Amino acid sequence: MARTALYAGSFDPLTNGHLDVVNHALRLVDRLVIAVGVHPGKTPLFAAEERLAMLEESCAPLAHAAKCELACTTFADLVVAAARRAGATVLIRGLRDASDFDYEMQMAGMNAAMAPEIRTVFLPAAPVVRPITATLVRQIAGMGGDVSPFVPASVAARLKKKFAGKA
Repeated sequence: MARTALYAGSFDPLTNGHLDVVNHALRLVDRLVIAVGVHPGKTPLFAAEERLAMLEESCAPLAHAAKCELACTTFADLVVAAARRAGATVLIRGLRDASDFDYEMQMAGMNAAMAPEIRTVFLPAAPVVRPITATLVRQIAGMGGDVSPFVPASVAARLKKKFAGKA
């Protein structure tokens, strides 16, 4: 039986930290579904379609190399509902530090209460990507800084275009 995992997030924008988690997850499962959260109360920098495009262009080659099936989608409800729709039995969550761990343990507990058939797997971030957050990347890009060490080249180009003339 093929093992499917769901990796959910805002991915606004996709960072090298996200790619680190994807790289590890691809080696654990047969199919990885990356789900972009779309919530009406949030105003993302990139539209859902742009975030999906960034994920597909950066993650598809990694999935191909790992011989893992990849799908990218959006969701606007509970992550466990998205996981069920995807046929996932595993939720992938990346951890950078202790504060991530505390929050993610609470989320894992709530998700397990709602969907006991779905397990959460925590993947620790590599030391080189631990300080990277999408929020900091947006702030640096918005102030005209170089984000190329923190995101794939295609994402850096999209950020530069998004903030052209604003810094």
